[in-house]
This record gives sequence, C-alpha cells and structure tokens, in this order.
Amino acid sequence: MKILVTGGAGFIGSHLVDRLLADGMQVVCIDNFDSFYDPRLKERNIAGPLKHRRFTLYRDDIRDLPAMEKIFKKHRPDALVHLAARAGVRPSIKDPLLYEDVNIKGTMNLLECAKKYGVKKTVFGSSSSVYGAREKIPFKEDELAQKPISPYAATKMAGELLCYTYHHLYKMPITCLRFFTVYGPRQRPEMGIHKFTREIVNGETVEFFGDGHSARDYTFVLDIVEGICAAIGKDLGYEIINLGDCNTVKLGYLIELIEKNAGKKAKIRKMPDQPGDVPITCASIDKAKKLLGYEPKVKIEKGIEEFAKWYKAQ
Repeated sequence: MKILVTGGAGFIGSHLVDRLLADGMQVVCIDNFDSFYDPRLKERNIAGPLKHRRFTLYRDDIRDLPAMEKIFKKHRPDALVHLAARAGVRPSIKDPLLYEDVNIKGTMNLLECAKKYGVKKTVFGSSSSVYGAREKIPFKEDELAQKPISPYAATKMAGELLCYTYHHLYKMPITCLRFFTVYGPRQRPEMGIHKFTREIVNGETVEFFGDGHSARDYTFVLDIVEGICAAIGKDLGYEIINLGDCNTVKLGYLIELIEKNAGKKAKIRKMPDQPGDVPITCASIDKAKKLLGYEPKVKIEKGIEEFAKWYKAQ
C-alpha cells in the first residue's frame, strides 16, 4: 500500500512515517520545512526514513497546486493522510491570512488531487480547538455548537467542511480526526510541554497563564499514531472522530510533573489568560473505540517521563 503523508517531517507526521515504514508501507512525504520553527529539527526527524528504500520525500508546499498534481500523478497513492498545516492558536491571531492560505487553500488543493487521481481513503488531521470555549465535558463529535475562537480553529473547522463537501459530491471516503493536545518526543519547541521543559531546565522564567486551573486532555503521540493507522484501514464514508486520552490534566499538575522529571523547580511568573485559549478540553473517545478500536495507553505521568528522556538526549 502506498500512503502519501503531508507534514511528514513534523512532530506527528514523522512518528506516523516511522510506523508506516515499519508496517511495510510505501510512504511518500510532502513537507516544505517551513521556518515556523527551526527546520533542522525536521531534518533530524526525517533522517531515518531518508535512508529507507520505501520512502520518498518532496520538499514542496501544499499551496503549490502544480507541484501537488505532479506528485499525485506520479505516485498514485492509495491513501492520503493530510497533517500539513500552519499550527498554533496564538500565532494565528497575529497572522490570520497566512493560516487561511495554508490551511484552507492547501487542503483544497489536496482534496482536488485526491479526487482527480482516485485516492481510495483520505484522513484529515483536525483539532480539538474547533469545539471552542465550552465547559461541558467530554466533548462529543455530534455536538453541533462548535464556536471556534481563533483563526487556527476556524481554518480547521473549514477543512472538515471541505472534506464533507468532497465526500458528498464525489463519494470520497474521508475521516477527520480531531487531535487533543498531542505531546511526546519531537514535539514542536513552541508547544507547552516542550517550552516549559526547556525553561525549567535552563532556569528561565515560566509564564504561567491563568490561575493554574485550566486543563487539557493531553494525548501521547504514539496513541495518536495508532488512531491514524486504524483510520487509514477503514472505509467509514465520512466521519469526524476525536482522538484524545479522555482525561483532563490541570496546568499546575503538569508543571509539577515536568519539575519532577527535570529535577528542578520552575520559576513562575503568573500572566493573564490569553486570547484564543480555552479553559478546558476533554475528548469523548467512545466513537473512536467503536469505529477504530482506539484505546490510548500512555498516561500523562509516563508520557512526560518519555518526553523528558528524549529532551535530555537532544
């Protein structure tokens, strides 16, 4: 089976590429090595696959339709896993037009290519941010009152709507997976766990937004990869499915875990809540269990330990 992965040199994408190659798949990766963070980190992520005979890398931008057409026409992938995106809630507020360009136009280009070249299954990487600021937990896929509160979240919701349109018009099997705060080795450097760890290890001040009671459903990256692989192998028509841990972790407890694994106390500076941040996330994973056999295995204590080991090894 030949699988095309966009964003395959990134955090989640590179773990997925490793898994697909281990499972005997042919993998075509598209990644433009954007400067959102140090491209050398992505080069490190993809160093192993580059040595593999079943791996092909294209350093192209998903907004470049002719380049996408050329890749799809040459390789005729059986499945598309679309993970490439401009990520981050707070940066999207500063530059919303860039997020619209990458996350909406780029997704349209890929859906067009998937339609034209007969891709049998598409998996779209969406986000828990589409649910917006709500207090009722857990978040369920059939709740229609999504009110995204950042441009990033809105572009992810737009991506889901485009996926439904292409499924409706062209009967394309598409699964949209809403990821809940993914963490683990290779996490992007601006993301909370990576940023907090770096600041604590280096004796820098940690900016602590809010009163410490905000909570997230942190999901270990290898659990997410399991869910993606399960989705690739199933024709479910069109579905939206949460991938999370179904467990909330307060910010204060997260800092304690990082301190424990870093062997240092954090220097905290309390800051007001940030625009675009939501107070809590928690995934209902009943649908994922039923349709994908999804069962997250790595709890936050073990996951932070694994991340700390990786961080120290860098």
